[in-house]
Amino acid sequence: MPSNTVTNNGPWDAKLQQFHGGQDWAHLDNFVEDFSVTTNAFGMPESAKLAAIHSIDHSHHYPPADQEPAKSSLARFLWPANYLDERDRLILGNGASELIDLVIRMAPSGVWKPGPFQTQYKEYERSARNNNFTMLSEGSPEKANVVCLVNPCNPTGDYLELPELKQWITDNVLPGGYVIIDESMQPWHSPEFRQHSLVSEREYVEALYKDQGISVFVMHSWTKLWCCTGLRLGSVVCPTTEHMRAIKKAQVPWSVNTVALAFLDAVVRDTEYLDNTWTMTPVWRKLTVDKITEMFPSWVFYGREFLSWIWVDTGSEEVAEKAVELAKKAGVPVRSGRPGYNLPTFVRLAVREPSKVDVLLAAWKAI
Repeated sequence: MPSNTVTNNGPWDAKLQQFHGGQDWAHLDNFVEDFSVTTNAFGMPESAKLAAIHSIDHSHHYPPADQEPAKSSLARFLWPANYLDERDRLILGNGASELIDLVIRMAPSGVWKPGPFQTQYKEYERSARNNNFTMLSEGSPEKANVVCLVNPCNPTGDYLELPELKQWITDNVLPGGYVIIDESMQPWHSPEFRQHSLVSEREYVEALYKDQGISVFVMHSWTKLWCCTGLRLGSVVCPTTEHMRAIKKAQVPWSVNTVALAFLDAVVRDTEYLDNTWTMTPVWRKLTVDKITEMFPSWVFYGREFLSWIWVDTGSEEVAEKAVELAKKAGVPVRSGRPGYNLPTFVRLAVREPSKVDVLLAAWKAI
């Protein structure tokens, strides 16, 4: 739900739309780097970028209605050993946002509940409110018909390993309910991310549906990992093929365009890009935290070491506002914790390579 405390959200209509970062760069004459989004520090992979550019040559044709071969390529990425057995539970969307809304519209009506963290990505709440769910808070002891947990949690950086995640589902969802687990940032975990992902837990998901009628959906926005937010590219792994077909029936045709499909088909094969991501993101993240700590010892940092962003409590609304203002003026915008999250002492900044971080820290010397 749009924040009631914010009157100026830039291009966002504060009464109708949910605020997101990533808009300031287009209005800055001195733009250097966008720290307000959680995209990959390595930028758009060159191989996939070239594939997307080349796809323009046949964009006078409709995209494939079955999303192939991109869907099978993503399935092979998620399940290298048995993707042919799994791909019929997978469907692509115009960003995760489209699929979030489709799944929540399909869900049993009643009560909605977020994950257990202080706050989380707000598109799930926006969709639930628009679809007239009764809203519970993250601390409520009640179970809900529809629960949505972002794991790892953007922006707070909290992360539940699989045993904790399964226990949370047991404790919070009613029989016959829907569970949406957003794992958009989970592939940053390591080369072994699949072993830690709910995507690998088909037997668990099938048993939950058979025994209690609980439907588990695993949502991904691929625009962060592969730094392609302008292309709008997401997917959801459904509990059964029948659930996938229900989404397909409700989804408008050709919702993923030719350019995005070409990008996806190519990017899943760029192993060097992911190797660099897994190697350098924790290094650059720690370096950034260490440098900021030297400047501001009282600031508190949150989030797992592998994540592509840092969630920072400055301890002061005034300081956080100043940090946002100075960053924007220097061409390196960061995300305020005020709009949407209503946490005005916090800022969120992306992990970026050290020379870009130096520009941000130079600006923050004036705090």
